[in-house]
Amino acid sequence: MNKYVSIDIGGTAIKYGIIREDAEIICKRSMKTEAWKGGPAILQKVVGLVEEMKQEVPGEISGICISTAGMVDTKEGSIFYSAPLIPNYAGTQFKKTLEEMFQVPCEVENDVNCAGLAENRSGAAKGAKVALVLTIGTGIGGCIVIDGKVFHGFSNSACEVGYMHMDDSDFQTLGAASILTKKVAEWKGEQENIWDGYHIFEEAKRGDELCNRAIDEMCDVLGKGIANICYVINPEIVVLGGGIMAQEEFLKDRIKAAMDKYLVSSIAKHTKLAFAKHQNDAGMLGAFYHFCNARHLM
Repeated sequence: MNKYVSIDIGGTAIKYGIIREDAEIICKRSMKTEAWKGGPAILQKVVGLVEEMKQEVPGEISGICISTAGMVDTKEGSIFYSAPLIPNYAGTQFKKTLEEMFQVPCEVENDVNCAGLAENRSGAAKGAKVALVLTIGTGIGGCIVIDGKVFHGFSNSACEVGYMHMDDSDFQTLGAASILTKKVAEWKGEQENIWDGYHIFEEAKRGDELCNRAIDEMCDVLGKGIANICYVINPEIVVLGGGIMAQEEFLKDRIKAAMDKYLVSSIAKHTKLAFAKHQNDAGMLGAFYHFCNARHLM
């Protein structure tokens, strides 16, 4: 059975391992990204990780699958735009470098697109004709999957919804998880570093009025932003991922109510809301599914 090295490069951690051709993860590890060292250092880390994983596999690996932060030219397998979190990342040539070095095929895709593909292929959006997948973290990332394929747009920049203009700001400034700590700390007159998402949700569950208000405001922004996207693409299902979405039981009804408030009823009743299934494995799995799509293996 063929085996593939799959690597998920995030701003904080790199998750990597071996995936069989039946999509079973048989080896999984992680290490710090050390994003501040920049693109060339990350490329060298990836080379080292492939070499490490090759030692885990009897015989040869059949390919290298990469999920990464930043905007990706999927044809070239390179980064063409990246936020300042990873300096000098734009221009990083993963596909060319790794194929020349290891003599096996390599495919590269954006991390949110990988998460979306994973959820559509074997997760919460399995089988959906049109799926919108959003990751809610320090920012907001988006992916549209249509008939099992990621919609990339004309220049590989589709669904960059975090930059969508809303209420004299933008979607991710108003609706990302990071807004919670800022609001609660400000309202309570305390230092921001004493609050985090887990603490806020625990206090909200105990009835803290300000924590609940901050969560309600975040959910309202998410509902409005999701509704605006739904008016354009009319998805069958919206899937929410990211660390904060582990609070599904607390958030789902609030976000769905906000969506329904901003959607006309004929669209609201046909739009399902779900929470991501694959969590930390989404990037690695999605990178593998992207590889298979690109190579016409499934």
